[in-house]
Amino acid sequence: MARRSRGSAAETNAEDDVNLTPMLDVVFILLIFFIVTAVFIKMPGPEINRQQVDNLEATKPLAILIAVDENSDIWIANENVDIEEVGFKIKEMREENSLGELVLQIDESAEAGKMIDLLEIVAQEDGTQISRISTNPRS
Repeated sequence: MARRSRGSAAETNAEDDVNLTPMLDVVFILLIFFIVTAVFIKMPGPEINRQQVDNLEATKPLAILIAVDENSDIWIANENVDIEEVGFKIKEMREENSLGELVLQIDESAEAGKMIDLLEIVAQEDGTQISRISTNPRS
């Protein structure tokens, strides 16, 4: 019976190992691909308590969101915006997303006058006479 020497046994084990480096390269390339192609939705800012209504219509997923919180502060893209800057911000967002629908999220505790001012600015700057206001379904 022939005996193997220790040196030859170590050499055969090294040849039998699976090389995982190419597989890891492919996984990292796929990860980078999915991160680069992912669509990130810009949230307007704080959590808004929206009005509850019966008539609901679905909006497009890539909408431009403008929020008015309970303190009647205006939020666009996680920035607190003054009422005078809203028109400029709408134009800026339109450059990034020309086909997106403009949606207002108004807190139920916000001032009605702020919503009316915002609707006038949207009609003047964006040219849309009908603006969508985001609501919660009535339960």
